[in-house]
Parts: sequence; structure tokens; C-alpha cells
Amino acid sequence: MSVLAVEARDVAKVYRRFLHKNQFRTLKSALVSGSLLADLSPGETFTALEGVSFEVPAGSTFGVIGENGSGKSTLLKLMAGITRPTRGTLTVRGRISALIELGAGFHPEISGRENVAINGIMLGLTRRQVEERFDEIVAFAELERFIDAPVKTYSSGMYARLGFAVAIHVDPEVLLIDEVLAVGDEAFTRKCLDKIGEFRRRGKTIVLVTHSLGLVEKMCDDVLWLRQGRKADQGDPKRVVDAYLTYVAGGEEALLALDHGKAPEGAPEEVPSAPGEETTQGYREGRWGGREVEITQVRLLDDRDRPRHVYTPGERLTIALDVRAAQPVEDFVFGIGLFTADGVSVYGTNTHLEEFEAGRLDGPAEVRLALDDLRLVEGTYLLDVAAHRRDGTPYDYHRGLYSFRVKSRIKDVGVYRPAHRWSFAGGIRLSEPRPRPEIDLHDDE
Repeated sequence: MSVLAVEARDVAKVYRRFLHKNQFRTLKSALVSGSLLADLSPGETFTALEGVSFEVPAGSTFGVIGENGSGKSTLLKLMAGITRPTRGTLTVRGRISALIELGAGFHPEISGRENVAINGIMLGLTRRQVEERFDEIVAFAELERFIDAPVKTYSSGMYARLGFAVAIHVDPEVLLIDEVLAVGDEAFTRKCLDKIGEFRRRGKTIVLVTHSLGLVEKMCDDVLWLRQGRKADQGDPKRVVDAYLTYVAGGEEALLALDHGKAPEGAPEEVPSAPGEETTQGYREGRWGGREVEITQVRLLDDRDRPRHVYTPGERLTIALDVRAAQPVEDFVFGIGLFTADGVSVYGTNTHLEEFEAGRLDGPAEVRLALDDLRLVEGTYLLDVAAHRRDGTPYDYHRGLYSFRVKSRIKDVGVYRPAHRWSFAGGIRLSEPRPRPEIDLHDDE
């Protein structure tokens, strides 16, 4: 049976909300009741964690993921001993170094040199150990020229780098990391990751809280997913990350569906060009037109003909317009415009540009444009839909009232993702990337 570095049993953490009325309890009342929380109503407390249990074997790397406010940082502070559980037990075995609030013990008025000595001792080193590791700490932080300057003169990046350097050189048995890898430029971040990799090779226990899901998949042996203070899932990193991404996509789906078709106050007075002929100047959401032909509903449909607002690259997106003509019309064009979130035109077309000849429109009808292979990089996209005359006079123009998200594991840049493949020849060796299926956004029911 493997030795456990961290063992949590039914851990809960409850905080007191700070209210204006009766804000403070006395020490006497706390001693009598046994808790500052005992006589508070549910509305006066906030539960950050509830019933969380897990084990971390010694020498493993354990990831904790979840949305903001899910209890990740609270859990790490409990492990670090900064605060204690309200209920349950949490045991950490071995010397701990916590990269939670880098440089939290630094004094701004004294030099970096003096702060390294004080901070190192606070983290458990002897004075001799600090002296032996001092040059290595300063070199790692890349602060040789500034180490004798007061810390208050440091930039935020310099401050965090020095804090990271001290904490990482304590040589702990359990290393707690809370989203602190963005403490410098790309080269310094890579150096931090290399140091963490060295800890892994030496059999140290690492608990990593991060929003970088790729890092979790790459480094972690086991992953805990927290959701609203409770354990949502735990296990194989790839499986848990996939489940988390599907959950997040569902939340984005709900938010996008809530705003679908809602026009902001103050529609633009000037009439822009028809879809397919847009510019990026003055992009403002709104709706206008005479409504002789009205777009009564806009639906975004997936390959199963279900309404959806979150897609992955390569999927089919169908834009379906329910339209109605109060009186028969013979001059009509339907158009679609696609924009990035900041109003840059991605693509536009309409039935007139594609040389469809209008015949007659009378009463209700449906118009569909199917994008069979959605080759877009990850991001949010806005949609224009319009019914207008051939000369551009609008019947019903909806600008930016509809949006959808593209989610992808591949973080390439730009807007358009063309079909492509890599090939290599000669004296070059590369390992093929592991298969990375796109996020599963389908309902299995």
C-alpha cells in the first residue's frame, strides 16, 4: 500500500459573511459556543467547501481544476495550514512549500537580500541553508542587479519571481502550486515548469491548482474537479478534463441561449451595406428595416438539427431563418454575415451574390444556410442576418444579435483554420502528437 502524502476526509470550510449588523462576535461567545459560526444563521455564512474527500499518494502529481469560486484556492490554503477545516480532517505529511501568494512575507522597505533570508527561514530553512542557496535563488529569479534594492522598488513581476525562487528552493516534500506560473516572460515560465518537472523526477509530491488544462493533462497523475465547493469528479486526467470541458461548454451554451436575439438599446440610425459587403467600421448591434419581409426567428442548429450555440471546429452549423411576408413580394434577398467578437468581418454572402433569382415570397417560409465544415479557430463569433431588396434597402436587418462559440483543444491563432497536414524528411525526428478528440458537446440521451 502506497504512503499517502495528503489525506482529506469529508473536509468542509465555512466562512462568516461580513454583515453590518452584529458584525463581530465576542471571544466569550465563541468559547461558550465552541465556534464563532455556531450561532449564525445560514444567510450569515458561506460554505466554500463541503464534504470533500481524496487521497494523494506520496511522489504523485495531483491536479485540482474548477471554475472561479469553486473552492480550489481554499483547499490549497487548508493543505498549507493557512486556515483550518470547519469540519472533517485534512492531513499533509512532510515539509510543505506553498506557492500560493508569492512574496507574501516580504517587507517592502528592506532589500531583496534581506527578504530572501527572512522568507527562507519562514519557510523552514536554517540560516546556513539560506546562505548556501542564496546565489542559486537570486540567479533563478534573474535579479542579480537588483537584489540589494528595496523590494518596494521592484515591479510586480520581479516581486513574484523572487517569491517563486525562494519557495522552490526550500526543497519541500510536498509542493503546493496555485496558479502562479505566470510570473514572468515565456522564458521564465519555461524555467519554472522545468523546475517543477525536476521535482517530479525526484519523487516529490505536487498539488497543482490551475486553469491550464493542457498542463494538467501533461503533468498530473490524478485530477480532482471541484464544482461549487463539492467534488464533481476525480480520476484519470484526460477523462476528468473532458468532463469538465463538456460542463463548461454547457454553461456557455446556456448563457448564449439566454442572450439569443436580444437587441441592445439604441440601434444604429445609418443603414450599413448588405451581408457579404460589410466593413468593420461602426459595427453596432441592432435591428432595423420596414418589415415588409420579417425575420421572425433565427435558429443555430447542429448536425442533429438541434439548437446549439457552442461548436467545435469541423462541425456543421446551420443558420435557419423563419421569415414571413405580409404581402406577396418578388424582390427579395437573404444574407448572412459572420464577424469576430470585435467586429472584424469573417465571411458574408447572400442569395443575390450567389446568383439565386428571386421569384415570389408570400406568407411564412424558411431559409437555411448550412456551413458543413466550420473551419474556425476558438473564439466567439457574431452573426448578421438580413432580408432586403436587391438594391440593399432593408426589409429586416438583424446585426450582431446572435452569437456562438467555437471551442477547441488546439490553441492556434487567427480566425480561419484551413485543412492542413505536416510532413518531415531528412535528419529530423518528431513524435506524433497524442490523439486529442475535440470536446464532446452532444447529449448522449
